[in-house]
Amino acid sequence: MTTILITGANRGIGLALATLALKRGDKVIAGCRNLESAAELSALQKNYPEHCSIIELDVVDEQSLENAASSLREPVDLLVCNAGVQNGYSGMHGEENTMAAFEKVLVTNVASPFFTTRAFLPHLRESSGAAKVAVISSLMGSQAHTAANAYAYRASKAGANNIAVTLSHELASENIAVATYHPGWVRTDMGGPNGDISPAESAAGLLDRFDELSMEQSGLFINYNGDKLQL
Repeated sequence: MTTILITGANRGIGLALATLALKRGDKVIAGCRNLESAAELSALQKNYPEHCSIIELDVVDEQSLENAASSLREPVDLLVCNAGVQNGYSGMHGEENTMAAFEKVLVTNVASPFFTTRAFLPHLRESSGAAKVAVISSLMGSQAHTAANAYAYRASKAGANNIAVTLSHELASENIAVATYHPGWVRTDMGGPNGDISPAESAAGLLDRFDELSMEQSGLFINYNGDKLQL
């Protein structure tokens, strides 16, 4: 049985990953910022009381991460850094492009995978197999894009890719593989209603990719369908 810790598991892709992982027999530690707003996650936990636990954690709060990590008494085989935010798709002069908005997006999407991995590294080290870290990124973070919008989000996902590459180098000696993943254009609150695929379809592809993750793939940027992407 694989033990998977998923941040941002109360909705969207995170909730879909937790649901599918439980259905196939994995053990899930579901992280969310506010338990009071996690009704669907709470219902899922009640359906799988032996295999699903919920921990309250805020990925942009170091103390919250440290508290969550110290409360956990079991190894983690796979850490999925899924929590993220978007602030809009406008060009340079969009009203959402404020310093405060940039700070929120960059801290959440770039810094939190680093701090989350560091907080739960002791648990990854206790894995009986080869531990893994999967960072949910976006094709919008690829430097190969030709778009002229969503400055903060694109920069944040490019930063997340870079963080993951650096983590992959540092953790290589411990046989912990780290990679980033594009989940597809998914019909979620963040992706909008016109996305190409459902959260369940994205989760199915992502879980297959996580299963495949090895030291040979560490540091790569991978699509949910298995294609290698350009950083």
